[in-house]
Amino acid sequence: MQDSATTCKEIPFFFYPHVFRQHRDEYIAAMMRVLEPGAFILQRDVELFEQELAAFVGCKYAIGVGNATDALTMILRAIGISPGDEVIVPAHTFVASAAAVHWAGGSPVICDIGPDNLIDPLSAESLITPRTRAIMPVQLNGRTADMERILDLGVKYNLEIIEDSSQALGSKFKGRAAGTWGRAGVFSFYPAKLIGAFGDAGAIVTNDEGLAADIRLLRDHGRGGHGGEVQRWGMNSRLDTLHAAVLRVKLSHYPEEIFYRRKIATIYSDGLSGIPGLLTPPCPTELGPHFDVFQNYEFCCDQREALRKWLSDRRVHTIMQWAGKGLHQFPELGLKAKVPTADQFFRKCLLLPMNSYITPEEAQSIINYIKGFFKN
Repeated sequence: MQDSATTCKEIPFFFYPHVFRQHRDEYIAAMMRVLEPGAFILQRDVELFEQELAAFVGCKYAIGVGNATDALTMILRAIGISPGDEVIVPAHTFVASAAAVHWAGGSPVICDIGPDNLIDPLSAESLITPRTRAIMPVQLNGRTADMERILDLGVKYNLEIIEDSSQALGSKFKGRAAGTWGRAGVFSFYPAKLIGAFGDAGAIVTNDEGLAADIRLLRDHGRGGHGGEVQRWGMNSRLDTLHAAVLRVKLSHYPEEIFYRRKIATIYSDGLSGIPGLLTPPCPTELGPHFDVFQNYEFCCDQREALRKWLSDRRVHTIMQWAGKGLHQFPELGLKAKVPTADQFFRKCLLLPMNSYITPEEAQSIINYIKGFFKN
């Protein structure tokens, strides 16, 4: 069993040069297709990527935007969120989910997470008030929440359901893709995401024709029509054509990426199962309601800090997502909440390297190091 802290090969958490190297020649060809004619802003590759993305997730409309935070903000503005309106958001998410509510004019209300570390429908329901306008489930680490229960809440209380699916492109629950359950959903194409651009980028998906039309106005200064007539206050949040061209290459290879991530996740899960004090995510399976795509491999460990140092000493880089804190644990934001399950989760959570550059041999090495930690 490998256990030397001096002879180990370094395993980075994320290797950014891989983003370009993976399909280098195809990226260069795609970028030249944009650069040579000067097709920079809202040109043909944006339209084609939107069509291809909509087809991939199984919805009518996809709108490319500058990033997923803008995407959420524009959706909330388009559905009329205003001061005094509340939007329920789970504690386990990046600050961008709540920030979008804030910048749209509403107030984020923080609910707890369930055993799957995603939004807890019972906690969300307990926080509904006459001011509640929407629930924002966050599909994290490449897994989709139990959206049937969330949709039931929407129907019962007449609430909008807006999905933050930034980390879940291709994930499904009961055969239906993340992002397509509610009124609208968003995806992030930050370089470290499931398919990453070479900078910030995002998209909105929806089956609502009117909402799609509003978003297209909002992303481009409120302008519409061939004459560019300004029809409302908007933003400047267009998906660059250069990013769209790159993302088209990425999307064409994405089924291979999903297959490989699930392969590495299977190696992790098989190797780490049954270790006392370690709780791993569900192993990939073709059965059951969930199809997970493993944006991240996040597990919980009772001895997280000691394990993290042990792995670092062996040149295995790990991270605690969002500094290991929930939305309610940043005092400057003033988002107080009673979320005991989330509090416990954030004391134990840790991410292992998970990407298409991680080899099966490296994954097995990480497993061996972790087993060595618990043996010692």
